[in-house]
Formats: sequence, structure tokens, C-alpha cells
Amino acid sequence: MKKFSFLFASLFLLAACGPAAGGGASGGGNKAEGDTIKIGMNMELSGDVSAYGNAEKEGIKLAVEEINDAGGVLGKKIELIEKDNKSENGEATSVAANLTAKDKVVAVVGPATSGAAKATIPNMTKAAVPAITPSGTDDSITVVNDKVQEYIFRACFQDTFQGVILANFAQDNLKAKNVVIIGDNSSDYAIGLTKSFKDTYKGKIAKEETFTAGDKDFQAILTKIKDLDYDAIYIPGYYAEAGLIIKQAREMGINKPILGADGFGDEKLIEIAGAKNVSDVYYTGHFSEKAPATDKVKPFVEAFKKKYNKQPSAFNALGYDSVYMLKQAMEDKDSADSKDIKEGLASLKDFVGVTGKMTMDKDHNPEKSAVVLGLTDGKETSADAVNP
Repeated sequence: MKKFSFLFASLFLLAACGPAAGGGASGGGNKAEGDTIKIGMNMELSGDVSAYGNAEKEGIKLAVEEINDAGGVLGKKIELIEKDNKSENGEATSVAANLTAKDKVVAVVGPATSGAAKATIPNMTKAAVPAITPSGTDDSITVVNDKVQEYIFRACFQDTFQGVILANFAQDNLKAKNVVIIGDNSSDYAIGLTKSFKDTYKGKIAKEETFTAGDKDFQAILTKIKDLDYDAIYIPGYYAEAGLIIKQAREMGINKPILGADGFGDEKLIEIAGAKNVSDVYYTGHFSEKAPATDKVKPFVEAFKKKYNKQPSAFNALGYDSVYMLKQAMEDKDSADSKDIKEGLASLKDFVGVTGKMTMDKDHNPEKSAVVLGLTDGKETSADAVNP
């Protein structure tokens, strides 16, 4: 997931916030002191994409509760420091500085979106405190200008992986020879997904149209494509605009299959589009009960339902896995100090999570499987596991 690039462009002029992305850490990191291990949460709890942040918060809090109930980590309980970045890059940057310098956390989970995650890199690097983004899929989060970001990790797969999967799914599963792309040109997320899809897809791009985050009326775009010869529509974008595009397309009588990435993976997509309109819709997901990646899925679902009285989403699962990845890193290094946690995450191997069995690669990306989910009347009716 990523945040809208037009909101963030100025944030990459971050000289005042710390070293440039790719630079080495200048701080000594934070050390676990006292009876608790302080972990920060830098999440989109309000604002444009708060559905993602709040979902991940639920998973994070469930994991912390389970770990503490089981005795904690290395004999200490986890103390979660929660902060709202308001779905804004500037606020995410400030939260990162606050968590590391004032609260002295030893690690951070978040942000959820790619733009916000990228904005925090200088401050996390300067403080020498590791961060895991549960759902930031932009390739350039962990590698900038061919340099691996020493303190930045992710729990999810990358955009290039999603784009390849969706292109192959369009060709092989939908038998789509011609595709229309309707993409968000203001989002790093959508731009990366579009490029990856186009680089892989062997069919014809019948038409490519763009929109800007916040747009509400897609009638002009849909009118342009309605009578074209194509077999599927690919919408790289977030739930807010994708939901409206699906709703307006179906109301115009456009009933072609619709493809999207993990930005579709929130119940708000269904709310916005209307359940009756969300049929023959497919998207890449991180987790599904219909295609469980590991034996951790069932107990997680049961625990989540017991705590929140609802079905868990992929974002719940990613937040949950992120905390357990930190736990594993601490146990592997027998230390809850920032720099040791960083080393533990970098060498994470065969970690069994809800969203898959994963090993961290040299670029700080987990090698793991994905799922292509199919929706009918707003309900998940198919799940096809895809291995890297």
C-alpha cells in the first residue's frame, strides 16, 4: 500500500530530518530498559487511508496481547506506544522522530502506506531503530538508488511481484487478450503497479486512462472505454477511487472482469461500490482462509474473531505478523536492543506467519507467497495461491 505521491513530494527534501536515504545510521539505536520492551506504532489512524492503519492496529494489538499473556519476550512484556500519522507524510515523519527520540522505542511497526513509509526512512536511519511496514509494497521502500535501507523492512510482498501476478492472472486465468488500465497517476503505488503489469503482460493495452486521488466522477473515462474491444479492466489504486470506478462502471453496464492489487483488500471497497456491483472482481491478497498459507491461519482467525467479533482482513494479518517478526528477531539475537533487532530481522529465516512462511532476502523483502482473491456480490468466492 502506498500513500498519494502528490501529498508527499516535498517530503523528500528531508535534509533537515536526517541523512539522505541510503546513508548510514548516525545514532546508536535504543536499548530495552526496565521491565518492558517499547515498540512504536506509526499508523494511519485518521485521514484518507485510515481503514488500512486501523486494521493493522487491530492485528498489532492482538499480537502484543498474546505475546504478553504468554510471558512476553526475553522475560519482558511489550509496551506498545501508539501514534496516529493522520495519513500524512509530514506527520509520519514527525511521529518517527518522536517515537525514536522521545519515547525511546527499540522498533517501529508502520506506516501502512508506501509514501508515508518512505518519508520515515531518514529519521529511522538516523536513530538506528528498525521499522517494519506491514503493507508498504513500493519497491523503493527498502532499496533506494540501489542501496539497501539498513533499518527498513517489510512484512508484505512488493509491487513488482503483484504486477507480475496480475498480468499472468489476466493472461492465464481470464484469457484476456486486451486490457484497459485505469490508474492513479498521483500515487507511487499505482504507478509502480502499472509499470510492473505492462512489463509482464503479453496482450494488448487497448486503452490507458488516469485519474488523481480524490476524484469522484469517472463517467468521462468510463464512457471512453465502454465500447472498446477489451477483455478486462486493471485498476491499480486504493479502495476509495477503485470502489467508485467499480460502482459507476457496473451502473453503466460495463460488466468486464476487474483486476486490482492489495489496495482493494478492505471492506470499504464493498461499501463504496455496493456489494451487488462487486462481482467478477479479482485482486492480489496477503491472506485467505480459503487458501491458508500456513497452519497459523486457523488459530489467528479464531483469536481475532473472539477479540473483535468479526472476520479478519489481510491488513489485520499483516499487522499481526509484523509484531511476531519482531519477537522472532529478538529471540534469535537474545536481545531487545535496536541494532540487534535489525540484525535479527535481516537474517530472519523460515518464519511462519499468518500471511505465509517467509525468509528475509538481501533487500529486506520477505520471500513469500500471495493469493489472488475473487469476489462475487462482494463476497470472497475464490482464492488461488501463487508462489514466488
